[in-house]
Amino acid sequence: MSLFKARDWWSGALGEGEEFDQGCLCVGDVDNSGTGHDKIVVGSYMGMLRIFCPNANKQSEGGSADAQLLEVQLQNAIIQVEVGKFVSCSELLHLAVLHPRKLSVYSVTGTAGNVEHGDQYQLKLIYEHNLQRTACNMTYGTFGGATGHHSLCIQSMDGMLMFFEQDSYSFGRFLPGFLLPGPLAYNSRTDSFLTVSSARQLESYKYETLAVATEAETRQDSDLTPKTGGKRLTPDWTFVLGEQALDISVPSFSHSSSSILVLGERNLFCLRDNGQIRFMKKLEFNPSCFLPYASVKDGTTNLLLGNHNNMLLVYQDVTLQWAAQLPFVPVAVRVANFPELKGAVVSLSSDGHLLSSYMGTDPSFFSTPKVDAREADYEQVDAEMKKLQKLIREATRTQDILPKSDALEDLSVKAIVFPSLDASSQALIQDMDGLPVPSVTVQVKVKASSVLQSAKLSICVQPPLAVTQDQFVLEPMGVGSTKEVSFSAFLNGHYPPADLTGDIVVSYSSPTGVPRVLQSRFNLPLALVCVPSSPAKSTKFKITVDTNQPPVDLSALFREFSAKTEDKDGNSLAFQFLSGAKVTVLASKTSQRYRIQGDSFEDMWLVVKELVQRFDQHFSKLGIKDFKKSFSGPIPLQEYFLSVDNHFQLRVNAQQYQDLLSERAVQFRAIQRRLLTRFKDKTPAPLQSLDTLLDATYNQVITLAEAAEENRALLEQAFVRLRSSTHLLVLLLSLWQGLTHDQTAILEATLLPLLQDTPQLGWEESCDAAVSHLLRSCLSRSPKDQATSLAQIGGSVLSLPQDTTRLKKHIALLCDRLGKGGRLTLASEANVQIPAQIQNLAAPGGVEPIAEDLGDGEEVENPQEMTKFIKKKPSRKVKKEKDSKEKKDVSREPSEASVKEEAGVPEEPIKEVKKEKKESSKDKKESKKDSSKEAKEPKDEAKKKESSSSKEKKEKKEKEKEGKESGDRKVSRKSSVKVKDKKKETEAAEG
Repeated sequence: MSLFKARDWWSGALGEGEEFDQGCLCVGDVDNSGTGHDKIVVGSYMGMLRIFCPNANKQSEGGSADAQLLEVQLQNAIIQVEVGKFVSCSELLHLAVLHPRKLSVYSVTGTAGNVEHGDQYQLKLIYEHNLQRTACNMTYGTFGGATGHHSLCIQSMDGMLMFFEQDSYSFGRFLPGFLLPGPLAYNSRTDSFLTVSSARQLESYKYETLAVATEAETRQDSDLTPKTGGKRLTPDWTFVLGEQALDISVPSFSHSSSSILVLGERNLFCLRDNGQIRFMKKLEFNPSCFLPYASVKDGTTNLLLGNHNNMLLVYQDVTLQWAAQLPFVPVAVRVANFPELKGAVVSLSSDGHLLSSYMGTDPSFFSTPKVDAREADYEQVDAEMKKLQKLIREATRTQDILPKSDALEDLSVKAIVFPSLDASSQALIQDMDGLPVPSVTVQVKVKASSVLQSAKLSICVQPPLAVTQDQFVLEPMGVGSTKEVSFSAFLNGHYPPADLTGDIVVSYSSPTGVPRVLQSRFNLPLALVCVPSSPAKSTKFKITVDTNQPPVDLSALFREFSAKTEDKDGNSLAFQFLSGAKVTVLASKTSQRYRIQGDSFEDMWLVVKELVQRFDQHFSKLGIKDFKKSFSGPIPLQEYFLSVDNHFQLRVNAQQYQDLLSERAVQFRAIQRRLLTRFKDKTPAPLQSLDTLLDATYNQVITLAEAAEENRALLEQAFVRLRSSTHLLVLLLSLWQGLTHDQTAILEATLLPLLQDTPQLGWEESCDAAVSHLLRSCLSRSPKDQATSLAQIGGSVLSLPQDTTRLKKHIALLCDRLGKGGRLTLASEANVQIPAQIQNLAAPGGVEPIAEDLGDGEEVENPQEMTKFIKKKPSRKVKKEKDSKEKKDVSREPSEASVKEEAGVPEEPIKEVKKEKKESSKDKKESKKDSSKEAKEPKDEAKKKESSSSKEKKEKKEKEKEGKESGDRKVSRKSSVKVKDKKKETEAAEG
């Protein structure tokens, strides 16, 4: 048994279905037995009043029934119970019970029994007050310095403090600025009342101030300035808490440690009597209740603090001294003295669990017997030590970041899609273009292999698909229990979805309290979005898929569509989408080819995907393992780019609408300010058509908002169509080059990086960044370029591009390099060796990203800016390597131009960029030569008398410079020849 656990001394369950709160528990010698032993008084919201006297001996015999002294059913709900001297001319303790509309004071008396049934206790009403306002809470004390008896103060729900002296009503005062009632406490040292207002500040009101304040009949009267006698009620001092308070306590154990304790939602505050802060403790949990008690150390305060983690914490000021685990969340806690246990902790839960416990351990009188001392076998100990070290090394070597899943899952999820459509459709849109919209039922079975709590099931489908219910809350499940839920899926938009798969996510808590998530996937039928139709003869887009097996009867592949088709040979099949598009599948009678054609490029995706999947299933059932499918090309990039342009234009329109709305909103607010100024002016002035301008601006704002909303709906539709087109392009590329599953996954992650567009990040910029990374890494021209790209750090911020030209060029170049044997892989990046000079430049801030010449019209950044953070001067070897690299780039121009021509990229921008690069490099080299000559003239005059060895060194350097100049002249000749050729071409074009 754990040391940090509350030891159960006595406990009991109070009724069934009853509710309890903070004020429903108090302890004291309510029957005036004179022994000094406390009784537990508990009242419930159901009106049940119970009094207990716990005894450890009775716990084993009869439980809480023998410890119960009294149980009375009252007429009204019990909000709070307190024990004090509430009757005049009497020193005995009485019980005050607060109801919503009544205050009752009882006396509890006990009569000794003559038989074995024990003593008898009775509850007698002394007096009661009927309240005119609904009560919230109460406090008691010696108000105004009275001695010998206690007065009562009740706070109503509308902010009135009602004062009672025994059986008479004294007066009532409304709190200023009241909104909601807070906790209430009385400080006997300063004769003041403490409460927390809705402004989240602690306020102190002196009893004298309350007594002499003006009498207010209503709450509104308290906020007005009094015209007759009396003063306006104001707090003596305030302290801003910044959060709502749960409880206030004013301990009065000793005057040396006088303090006011306030329990907030996240903090514990301790203040002096004058409102100055003593200390504040930030809590790392949600507290539920607290209770200060006497401390052994003078000048400090001990307190018990319960939280929602079933913990009872013991603090001495701000220091945690002890922590004990409780079996429930306490809503009230008290300290009591019982006949057999002093200082017992009494705690109460919201559902009626009453516990009297203590902290620590039971003393053990067992003493271990002495054992015979024996010498240790050091060889055996050393062998055991080596064995344990080996186990530790193996465990640390094989340890993963995430814990390995157990062999047996706590939960299993299985989704079953009904083979037939629903007889009565559950779709929100019943028909589209005269075609009925069907729905299909999906049944989800959840089976638990252990006890599970708070399980939630969520359904997610791709737009415009929808389900009848997407959230399910599962009841607590036992071992082996099964839950079944059903829902219907249907089309809820006038365009086909990009994917017919749906996701099921189940979140639950394991038996140890660890949150877990389980995912499952289901596939919806194609018949949910289309119906069979007659084949179309003339279409805009066509795709041909080749196989290595004899042609298959299409009616056997699509049995759900073949029943209503007109073609009995099985060579053609047409699919009419509910959104209006039609896709036809034709099978060749002689060859092993299949043609898919339609008027919309993106609408063919679902049919092509379904056809390929059913091919694989059909031939796998026949046992044919060497079945292959391919696409001979060409890749329909121009058709794909139509979807890209449409989506990009809608994004640009959305941004323009946003800017126009911002401008009109600023204008609208400016006109409003002008009109408000005119209306507030004491001397009326003409409006000068400001009202007409306001109406016109308002109409423009409404029109722009409607247009922006319409554009947003079109953008969502365009993004779904773009996803369909991209899926089709990825499938054609994988069939064209025979990509593996991993390579296809890389291509999908590159071209489909987002599930939806956001204002901060769109598809165009994220796809362009991903494609550029592939072109610079695994699809680069050489390993050296790949290493250079790997040494780059940082990059430009992704934002909406000006147009889609750059993206189209990159996608075309990606397809071209895949067609020339490029392979998609992520593992090769780690195997490339980075040159030493690039490693030196790869320090943080050492180099800017290198713009690769991909035909996108970008210029290489200035080398001076790239190396401005490099302290070490580059050596001559590095300069030679740079010059040789520039020569290689110049010699490589024809081959790169041919690649651009094959990919459909124009060559003119590339020539212009290279011409600018060469001219800039030529100017820099000439300036370097001039500066070096001017610097050498005075040095040569000073070094005429040097030895012959220095002259030989100078001659070697001059030879190296001449070699460089000859190389530069060759490059400049090539560039001049190209410039002349280009001038001739332009003159011929003008002529």
